[in-house]
Amino acid sequence: MTRRRYLFSYDISDDKRRTRAFKILDAWGDHAQYSVFFSELNPTELASLKARLDGVINHDEDQILILDLGLQASPLEDGLECLGKTYHVPTRVVVV
Repeated sequence: MTRRRYLFSYDISDDKRRTRAFKILDAWGDHAQYSVFFSELNPTELASLKARLDGVINHDEDQILILDLGLQASPLEDGLECLGKTYHVPTRVVVV
């Protein structure tokens, strides 16, 4: 299955819900900034992650943005511009 890179950003006001969303996203990707994560997922993993997050948030108060950044094969550094402190892309090793 083809893996794609996604950016997740959340705005969750409740501490408990925010902590739960953080832990879920942290298990599936790289924490970039306060409420921003990069994840490399196939379609099945994306659906699973979205379902888990959907069960955590309050749909009237919270928001999670998911941005498709394209195929995993293209380096993140090619499309990422950073102002200020340099963002170092973490190296992930997949063990099967």
